[in-house]
Amino acid sequence: MKIIFQISGGIGKSIAATAVCKAIKKQYPKDELVVLTGYPDVFLQNPNVSRVLSGQLNYFYPEYIEGKNSKIFLHDPYNETDFIYQRGHLIKVWCEMFGIKYNGEQPELFITGKEKTAYAPLFASQKPILAIQTNGGISKDGDKYSWPRDLPIHTAQKVVNAFAAEYNVVHIRRQDQWQLQNTFPVSMEFRQLAVLLMMSQKRLFIDSFAQHAAAALGLPSHVCWIGNVPTQFGYELHNNIIANAPTMQPELRNAMFNKYNIGGQATEFPYNNEDEIFDAGVLIEALRHDIVKEPVKSKKAEVVL
Repeated sequence: MKIIFQISGGIGKSIAATAVCKAIKKQYPKDELVVLTGYPDVFLQNPNVSRVLSGQLNYFYPEYIEGKNSKIFLHDPYNETDFIYQRGHLIKVWCEMFGIKYNGEQPELFITGKEKTAYAPLFASQKPILAIQTNGGISKDGDKYSWPRDLPIHTAQKVVNAFAAEYNVVHIRRQDQWQLQNTFPVSMEFRQLAVLLMMSQKRLFIDSFAQHAAAALGLPSHVCWIGNVPTQFGYELHNNIIANAPTMQPELRNAMFNKYNIGGQATEFPYNNEDEIFDAGVLIEALRHDIVKEPVKSKKAEVVL
């Protein structure tokens, strides 16, 4: 039997879904798992996945549906009651929604030795690397900054300034996003960025793809949280830094199943200004002392070819 598992949403969600794939294969070890995703590179070398499909799915119906006995997993966990009420981690809700037993499975990425050899020169540095991701997707208003998710640029710049002399601060960003001074900006393919994370000594992220990828590679990182919560999207491996409590009453007339629109709406902003969200000194001290758990040593992070 084939199991069809569709994943909608961004690349971070696909990385989290690798844990769901692992749980599915534990329950159905003899069945073929076919993944539908917009980010097929996440699933390369993954032993739990038989095939990854993306883009135009020509002849999908006759191959996988017509006259077949496929098991179909299409529903989105974001629409589940337990997810909306934050009654468990995304991965747990996802598994239980499909009747899959959840045993604490975590995301996995499989980077080959050849990939490390090929991509490592891209990030060669005489200084140790501090990797930072400050922004996720584009905000609803078309701005470069989404306050419920992104690290305020002035706060991020203070952090960079504290480490620029000692570290090569590599800023993971799209070309249309804010650029920090005294950083080396990178906008590359996903698996190249995964090698960057593996080469970095310190990491500061927001709730976006880099924190999911770091967890999948067993790399403890510092992750900043504003609108979302780590108990739902984060990992115990990381040092999860929660934003300061709101200083204003937000206007939530448009809020439905989430308190804040993750794209960022100005009317929902619950602070007097962006400097109130995080204390830059707290972030600097966290990075300086790197009070995070020890890296998870797993051979699964690398497949030597």
